[in-house]
Amino acid sequence: MQINETIVYLMVVAIGIGAVALAVQAIAAVLVARQARQVKERIDELSPRAEEVLASAGETLKATRQQISDITSKTTEILESTRAQVKRSDLFLTELTERARAQLDRVELVLDDSVSRVHETIVLLNKGVVTPVRQVSGVISGIRTALDYFFRGGRPNVSEATTDEEMFI
Repeated sequence: MQINETIVYLMVVAIGIGAVALAVQAIAAVLVARQARQVKERIDELSPRAEEVLASAGETLKATRQQISDITSKTTEILESTRAQVKRSDLFLTELTERARAQLDRVELVLDDSVSRVHETIVLLNKGVVTPVRQVSGVISGIRTALDYFFRGGRPNVSEATTDEEMFI
């Protein structure tokens, strides 16, 4: 009978351990329930505040969406206005460039005409004044040389010979 008693004792010990485990689980369940109740109370306290914050966040979100919508529409208007200004500026610059080119062409024509007139004037001045002055100067020089020759008398002395005359001696 000893084996049976050992089994009984083992069973009593196992039942005791099971009872202790159940008691520990019951105590743990009670502590968890208390903690859950405390958390629920805290949540209940924070719940109205959270609802206020959520309502405020919702209103802020609506206002932000409206502001974004307004900003988007204003930005679109500004972009359209800017595009129109850029088109006008481009047209203005194109017209200005065309006018400047036309004026430069005119200035070039006037400058070419002026240069040709100045050239013609210089040619006429050269033919009308400078050439006759040179011719008169040449004639006067010839007359002076002839007069010098006649007034000097005969042949020049060797001491009076010029460089040109020395080359031929």
